Amino acid sequence: MEKKSEINGHAVANSASTDRILEKSAQPSSREKLMEFLRKNLLVIMTVSGVLVGVGLGMMVRNMNLTKAQMTYFAFPGEMLLRMLKMIILPLVVCSLISGAASLDTRSLGKLGGIAVAYFLVTTLIASGIGVALAFIIKPGVGAGALNTNSLGLESVSSNKETTDSFLDLARTSFCFTFQYATDYKMVAVGNDTNGTILYQKVPIGTETDGMNILGLVLFAMVFGVALKKLGEEGEELIRFFNAFNEATMVLVSWIMWYIPFGIMFLVGSKIVEMEDVVLLVTSLGKYIFASILGHIIHGGIVLPLIYFGFTRKNPYSFLSGLITPFTTAFATCSSSATLPSMIKCVEENNGVDKRISRFILPIGATVNMDGAAIFQCIAAVFIAQLNNAELNAGQIFTILVTATASSVGAAGIPAGGIITIAIILEAIGLPTNDLSLMLAVDWIVDRTTTVVNVEGDALGAGILHHINQLEMKKQQELQQQEGELAEVRVEAVANVQAEEETSPLVTHQNKALAATPEAIESVL
Repeated sequence: MEKKSEINGHAVANSASTDRILEKSAQPSSREKLMEFLRKNLLVIMTVSGVLVGVGLGMMVRNMNLTKAQMTYFAFPGEMLLRMLKMIILPLVVCSLISGAASLDTRSLGKLGGIAVAYFLVTTLIASGIGVALAFIIKPGVGAGALNTNSLGLESVSSNKETTDSFLDLARTSFCFTFQYATDYKMVAVGNDTNGTILYQKVPIGTETDGMNILGLVLFAMVFGVALKKLGEEGEELIRFFNAFNEATMVLVSWIMWYIPFGIMFLVGSKIVEMEDVVLLVTSLGKYIFASILGHIIHGGIVLPLIYFGFTRKNPYSFLSGLITPFTTAFATCSSSATLPSMIKCVEENNGVDKRISRFILPIGATVNMDGAAIFQCIAAVFIAQLNNAELNAGQIFTILVTATASSVGAAGIPAGGIITIAIILEAIGLPTNDLSLMLAVDWIVDRTTTVVNVEGDALGAGILHHINQLEMKKQQELQQQEGELAEVRVEAVANVQAEEETSPLVTHQNKALAATPEAIESVL
């Protein structure tokens, strides 16, 4: 019987021409394709447009000579975006890490955690090496001895913190989440010398800075999630609670993301309005800025994608194309922590990364993985050494690499957070810290590409772990399937022996082994 098709509600006989008409009618028109593209990428287009409009708005308002108070009012919408993002960080980090750690079994949790730590350390060490190499190739500080803080009208920055105390503070801070621990010093009289002069000794004293401590929250949430998993059935209800809390938080994130384009417009615009003599800064520190941004381009555009491709054999740039919104947010806010909500949402929805992986790894990465920061910290350290005409030996270069890699773990995921860790590096190699004000002067430029590279490393790490986890699951399924097939063969062999009394040595040996355990034969059959 001849099949019929319908065109505009009328039944017609199938033929080559009607098939072509049906195919043509089934294909969407150009207008429909355009509308579909705009619908899917509306938020990305609005976010990028917000940056561009913000630049134009800032240049227009800059010529109006606003007062300090008027600048504050102009920056208010952008400030509200930062406050919204910071508001959601606490519940997002805690709930996502608890639910992520509790959803993974202990063996896979340990394995994935080990791979993540190795990935973070290796990529950060590579980033530090790129930074040192570029600093010696470009030589941004050579011939810039006349550059000083007075000529640029900058405030001096001083730091007398010991390197050992910096790392001890990192350990102390890891075990609290309501404040950050910092070591200060006071001079204590310890006696007199032979001439009667009072001798003083510098004694470290602890100070606590109020505020949210992300590093402590990450450690607590991970351990608490593992503890809930160990409880078994008793912890299931609490795990479901945190899972539901996490999903509700992601709904809030989706609402906040629609405010991002508007907030970014005023963030960028207000930063342009606040600039004073930007031409002098850029021309004086142009080689330092160029070296830092070039390092970020090399690491973020070549090294990290190559590592991702090496593990997954997939196109890294198609993976990164789904993360334009969090990259734009990172560029505008200069904060890895503030980018975390949109990063989690885009990684899961656009790139299909398992929620258990993304919500476990990304909060950790936002706290401890700072590839971009390691690059500019190493360049800054070598730049200051060249500025002071100090020759760095092999030991000092090695110290820069190791200290930048280690100290970037404790760098705060906030604007200008990496400047503090440069002081640690300078103290470690015996260089003065008064030139840090030069870094602060142009940090608002360098910090934007720094943050983009930081969050890119986190996202690609989540993609690599998702791929490894998928391979492990596939291996387990194949192993279970093989075990099931072997069990079926075993049962079949026993039945054949009993029915036909075969004399095959293999079957006879198997039959004797099973004869010793009649209960097993009975249960299998």
